[in-house]
Amino acid sequence: MKISEIVALGLWPESKKTTTQKGISELEDLGYNLFYIGKNADLYTCPGDDAKVLLVRSDRCSVFDIPLNLEIEGKGVSQTTISNNGAAFAKESGIRTAILSENVDSSLSIAPRCQIMELCKPLESEIDGEVVQFEFIFRNYLTGSLFEACKTGNDPYGLDLSSDLAQWHKFETPIFTPTTKGIKDEPLNSATVREVFPEIISSMEKLFKDFTKFAEDNGIVVVDTKFEIFINSKGEWVLGDEVLTPESSRFIAKEDFDAANYISMDKQILRDFGKANDWKEKSKALNAGEKLDVDVPDSIKNGILDGYNTILKRLGK
Repeated sequence: MKISEIVALGLWPESKKTTTQKGISELEDLGYNLFYIGKNADLYTCPGDDAKVLLVRSDRCSVFDIPLNLEIEGKGVSQTTISNNGAAFAKESGIRTAILSENVDSSLSIAPRCQIMELCKPLESEIDGEVVQFEFIFRNYLTGSLFEACKTGNDPYGLDLSSDLAQWHKFETPIFTPTTKGIKDEPLNSATVREVFPEIISSMEKLFKDFTKFAEDNGIVVVDTKFEIFINSKGEWVLGDEVLTPESSRFIAKEDFDAANYISMDKQILRDFGKANDWKEKSKALNAGEKLDVDVPDSIKNGILDGYNTILKRLGK
């Protein structure tokens, strides 16, 4: 299917920039055609008439939505395996995901980085008079921006949380803190969103609880997670490609958590390094399409890979 046909189906926004560059030859030779280059992954149309795309994860890195001139060898392969594991956990719970069971020829060298996905469009609805897209976030612990909001008596989600709760307070049951999806993630009233999507929120809440217990039983604390919901060509809701992964969730090894070492096993150490080196300010000088040149020590790169390997070892199916 051509990208023009995908756009005509309403499954790819006309405003989103595509590329005419050729992709990896072993994929192009089989009829997969590159049409989008992302910060960390690329998308190919698939041969045939089905509304599917091939996602190929690279070793490229980005933080704070800044594309970096940085690759960590093997990162894309680990991320793909973790993503497949998360999708498998969701499917065992009876939840559809955009990740399909089929895949490219396993003999291809690029195969460990590939996922064939159902083409979908983001879930949308009108909230307070405005049509928005969503990020459905569930939290087991009070930390980050929500902790800062609580300290000042702010109640962005309508949860009526006490202002004297300590950071890393564990909630008896996960709390739901939805936001809009976009340049700014604006908080939404939790009860209002539940009323709009009762079945979806109930299903996501159960999935999050079940996965939290599975992870804890295997030595990993799940701090929080973000679910992105899409609508497929049949009008069914499905989970996106980042399901219970370090890209969508904060995972901390239980031994670290118990020692009050709250660095999550994802890009947190890279983000902290970027903050210390003022990457956000430096990125303001970038022109469109440029990447920020960064010098990252091997200890940071290896720390990220070690985190992925721990997740794979403890949570792999």
